[in-house]
Amino acid sequence: MLNDCDSDFLTRLAASLPEGRIQPADPRYLEEPRGRWTGRAGAVACPRTTTEVSEILRACHAARIGVVPFGGGTGLVGGQVAVSGAVPLILSLEKMQAIRSVHASENVLIAEAGAVLADVQAAADQAGRLFPLSLASEGSARIGGLLATNAGGVNVLRYGNARDLVLGLEGVLPDGRIWNGLKRLRKDNTGYDLRHLLIGSEGTLGVITAASLRLVARPVGQGAALMVVDSPDAALQLLALAQARLGDAVSAFELIGGTGLAFLAETMPQVRQPFTDRPDWMVLIDLGLPDGLAPEAALEGLFAAGFEAGLVRDGVIAANLAQRAEFWALRESIPEANRKIGAISSHDISLPLSEVPRFIAEAGPRLARINTYRINCFGHLGDGNLHYNVFPVPGRARADHQSERDVIKACVHDLVHEMGGSVSAEHGIGRLKTGDLLKYGDPAKLAAMRAIKHALDPHGIMNPGAVLADGEMQGE
Repeated sequence: MLNDCDSDFLTRLAASLPEGRIQPADPRYLEEPRGRWTGRAGAVACPRTTTEVSEILRACHAARIGVVPFGGGTGLVGGQVAVSGAVPLILSLEKMQAIRSVHASENVLIAEAGAVLADVQAAADQAGRLFPLSLASEGSARIGGLLATNAGGVNVLRYGNARDLVLGLEGVLPDGRIWNGLKRLRKDNTGYDLRHLLIGSEGTLGVITAASLRLVARPVGQGAALMVVDSPDAALQLLALAQARLGDAVSAFELIGGTGLAFLAETMPQVRQPFTDRPDWMVLIDLGLPDGLAPEAALEGLFAAGFEAGLVRDGVIAANLAQRAEFWALRESIPEANRKIGAISSHDISLPLSEVPRFIAEAGPRLARINTYRINCFGHLGDGNLHYNVFPVPGRARADHQSERDVIKACVHDLVHEMGGSVSAEHGIGRLKTGDLLKYGDPAKLAAMRAIKHALDPHGIMNPGAVLADGEMQGE
C-alpha cells in the first residue's frame, strides 16, 4: 500500500534538499492535453541535479510515496496524471535541461532529461548535425518523457523510434540508486541492457536523468511533394516504388485522407490546401539527400514513374524549403482540426504494412454496424502507424455518442489485433490503455513485465496506475 504525500513527508523531504525544490502542485502539472482528466498531487519536486533526483526517490521509496515523473506534459494516454489512489509526488525534470556536451566527430550529443526536443535539435544543428526525432510537440516535449514513452514521430521510416537514437542513459532507480550508463558506445555487449528497460517504461521502472543521443549527417538537399492516389493500396505501392528508386533518402511518407482535409477547410481555412478538388487520399513524401543530388528532380522522376504505373494522378512538388514547410504545416494542422471537430474515439495503431489497406477497407463497415460516423484516417504510412479517429456526423456532437465510445474502441482494436497489429503504436500505454494491454498483451510478456517491475520497484512507487494496472480510464 502506498501512503499519501502529506505535509509531514514534504517537510522532511524539503529539509533534505536545497531551498525551492518543493513547490505547490500548480494546475499545469495536473492536466493533460485533451483535457479529459485532472490529476492529483501533494506537491511538485523540481530537482536540478541527478543527485537531487536520487535523494527524492530514496525518500519516497522509504516512505512508500508514489512518484509521477513529469516531462513536458504532452503525452496523450494519461501517463502524466494520477487520478486515483494515494496522493503522489510529481517529479518534474524541467530544471534539468542542459546540453552537457556535443561530440560532433562521434555524432553524439549528451542532454539532460528536461531539455526540450527543439533545443536538442538546435544544438545538433549548430554542430552541423541532425537529431532526427521530430514530432508536432517538439517545442514543449522533453527528452526524458520522449524516451520514457519511446516516441515515434514523422521520421521513423528512416531513423527509427526514440530508442534507436539512444546510445546510453543516466538514470535513477526507484530506491534512489544512480545508474551511470551514459556511454557513447555503438557496441557494448556486457549483459542485460538496462537502457532498453527504461526507454518505453513510461516512468514505471525509474527516472531517466540524461541521455547520450545519436546524431546523423544533416541532409543537404531537402524536398517534399504531395501526390494524389486513388486508395491506400496505391499509396502503399507508391511507397515501395519510392524506396526502390530512392532508398534511405525517403525520410517520411505520410498518408492523408480527404476527411482530414475537409476538417481543415471547416475549422482552419487559413491553412492553404494544394488541390482545388479535394482528393480522397494523398501522400506527403519527404526526402533528404546528400550534396550534389537534387530532391526536386528525384521527386519529379518518382511522380512520372508513379503516374505511368497508375498509382498517382496528380501532385505538387515543393519548389523551395518554404513550400516544403507549408506542406508540413498542412499535415501537422490535422490533429488540431480534429480537436476542433471533437473525436468520439481516437486510436493510435500500427499494422503490418501489407495489412494497412485491408484494415482501412474493413474497419469502416464494422463501425457502420454500430452507428453512422465520419472517419479521419491519417498517419505515418511508411512505418505502418495510423491515427484512426472516429467523429460524429454533422449535426451531432461527441457527447451524443458517449455510450458508444468503448464499443467503438473495441471494434477498432479487435480488428487491429486480428491483423497482427498493435493498439499502441507511438503514444504508449499510460493509464488510458492499461485494460487494452491486459486484453491484447501476450501472457508470457505480461508475466515478465510484472517480474521486472517487482524486482526494480517492489513498493510500486513509480508512476502507480500506469502501464501495469487495471484500467482506470475508459475510452480514448
